[in-house]
Amino acid sequence: MQYAVIQRILGILLILFSTTMIPPMVVSLIYRDGSLTAFIQAATVILGLGILCWMPVKNVRRELRLRDGFLVVVLFWSVLGCAGALPLYLSASLELNLASALFESLSGLTTTGATVIVGLDTLPKSILFYRQELQWLGGMGIIVLAVAILPILGIGGMQLYRAETPGPDKNNKLTPRITETAKALWYIYLILTLACATAYWLAGMTLFDAISHSFSTVAIGGFSTHDASMGYFNSTAIDMVAVVFMLLSGVNFALHYIAIRSRSLRPYRVDAELTTYLGILSSVAIITVTYLIVSHTFAPAEAMLQGLFQVVSIGTTTGFTTTNYLAWPGFLPVLLLFTSFVGGCAGSTGGGMKVIRVILLFKQGMRELKRIIHPSAQLIVKTGRHAVPDRVIDAVWGFFATYVAVFSIMMLLLLATGLDQVTAFSAVAATINNLGPGLGEVGANYAGINDFSKLVLCFSMLLGRLEIFTLLVLFTPTFWSK
Repeated sequence: MQYAVIQRILGILLILFSTTMIPPMVVSLIYRDGSLTAFIQAATVILGLGILCWMPVKNVRRELRLRDGFLVVVLFWSVLGCAGALPLYLSASLELNLASALFESLSGLTTTGATVIVGLDTLPKSILFYRQELQWLGGMGIIVLAVAILPILGIGGMQLYRAETPGPDKNNKLTPRITETAKALWYIYLILTLACATAYWLAGMTLFDAISHSFSTVAIGGFSTHDASMGYFNSTAIDMVAVVFMLLSGVNFALHYIAIRSRSLRPYRVDAELTTYLGILSSVAIITVTYLIVSHTFAPAEAMLQGLFQVVSIGTTTGFTTTNYLAWPGFLPVLLLFTSFVGGCAGSTGGGMKVIRVILLFKQGMRELKRIIHPSAQLIVKTGRHAVPDRVIDAVWGFFATYVAVFSIMMLLLLATGLDQVTAFSAVAATINNLGPGLGEVGANYAGINDFSKLVLCFSMLLGRLEIFTLLVLFTPTFWSK
């Protein structure tokens, strides 16, 4: 393990992260909200720690090895998540303890969107902006991680992306150099953010709300500047803008890049994962809208609007709300929660297990059923017209088995603290899928649960964001052996 290299990278990350305090400082000065001191103190501490890490090893220049890369990726979210908690902890207007501040910071950076803060409408603008900024930075970090960094380490979304639709474009990196790939993805992410902010503003949001909500929409985060979330605006136009950009952000960003570069919509039309992604959301939306109408919960027009918005929001793991969907009749709240297990496409800002994994799990299950009838048959799993290597299938099954195991352990830990079964199950589901809102006691927020449960859910958020294996591999003796 090259600890000097890792220390240098960590120092650089902390120094860069300290600059993210500047935008909320500017907001605090503009609105004179009294939170400037907290951000100055946090920036000073984070910058100082970064310099202390970087200075002793600033001249170290060595290539990262595989295991170094895993550790750097985990540190990216865990250390920056802790650093991001500082202004929240120091803010006099929040009065959060350390566990709650850490929960809020990691929830933002991992784009989970679960919150322990109540009374958002009365908070300083700079604090509100900072929460949204955390999600935006985390969302872009996910894209670069999934498509530009993890392929170097041999894990992550790009392998699944190639398995889905191999071809001249997807069998190679998007651009010849990883740095160029990251830059291309940044451009797409920035363009989507600007377009979303403009659309929100034209639909009736204030400029502050438009920018803030564009951050959490494109990042598929779900934080809002209001306790009522999107329901605060009571606007069909704003809701439809959110639906469009949530759908776009749940698509593989590499697919966006290919479509833009080829100046054609064909990459979208032939993509098996995108077709399934839209098919699942459409099916759940039809069921939801129909049930809302049949149960007389809403009039038909309102049922279509509310049903579509909540399905897209929960299905893409964004977590915005326009109404109290927890009170919807029958199986609907649980159906929406289960939809979040699928989540967005690989290489998107969405959470969940990812659509391509669900496709491969289903196809492998069908193959095993056929093998019972034809034991000697050579059956191939395909996505589109292309065969998927057995190595990829094995990895998906390994992921699913580990996902179920860690989910069960964390749920049992929450139950041991006294939480009821619905709350414990939905809290783990909402955090490991990076969704945010759950059911039961965590339907509106997570302020009422104990500190130990918050820390367990912090770990759950990191597991979900880092695709489970990336984090768990650090707990194996083999990883640390020479």
